[in-house]
Amino acid sequence: MTLPIVKAKLLEGKKGLIVGIANDRSIAWGCARAFHALGADLAITYLNERARPHVEPLAQEVEAPIFLPMDVMRDGELEAVFERIASEWGRLDFVVHSIAFSTKDALGGRVTDCPRDGFATTMDVSVWSFLRMAHLAEPLMKDGGALFTMTYYGSEKVVENYNIMGVAKAALESAVRYVAAELGPKGIRVHAISPGPLATRAASGIPEFDELLEKAKGKAPARALVDIDDVGMACAFLAHDAARLMTGQVLYIDGGYNVID
Repeated sequence: MTLPIVKAKLLEGKKGLIVGIANDRSIAWGCARAFHALGADLAITYLNERARPHVEPLAQEVEAPIFLPMDVMRDGELEAVFERIASEWGRLDFVVHSIAFSTKDALGGRVTDCPRDGFATTMDVSVWSFLRMAHLAEPLMKDGGALFTMTYYGSEKVVENYNIMGVAKAALESAVRYVAAELGPKGIRVHAISPGPLATRAASGIPEFDELLEKAKGKAPARALVDIDDVGMACAFLAHDAARLMTGQVLYIDGGYNVID
């Protein structure tokens, strides 16, 4: 998909944090492109120094004034990003949380056999980090805002080879509902975005993923695979004030695949 020509900067003046860009195939990059096209100012994070050369040119492309490392497993890095946003902007309008991780022994085996440390790591990175970001974003969203995280159909149905990540995504979707209920009175909306299968770096760790892509393309009513720009433009709409009464939802962007048996 090519981003449509935007004649109105519908999100001009909005300020947001995008977490999870690894390269130009990342869902988070599709979100950054869409928000930038609609006029928002962005803070961009990268995982570590090895990832920086892949992410920095993208941050420059969307003219991100804030560009910082964030590994949620390293103490203080997540908090440092929010401290920088608070000192430079003093407010925040949206956050895109697009990170998940599981160890090989946890992801590659049966859920029944998942080791305790692998389970803890999976939940820490994939779920708790979203809760922590919501906690840190809340005081900066003085006039309301929007929080987004990325989920997948494997949260509600058993998808072969998705394994423990399906359990984590189910927990993440539940977290979205609770956070939406708690922060809704402050005008903060919360959504889990559920794209169809995408050929991202994270997905490359799932065995037989190519077969999953072909199945989705063949069965989805739209007969097409979603791409990162589809996801980005949907998130950008949900961040607009026009979507102010939408919250607590799992929103499928998958060509209708989720309605098919």
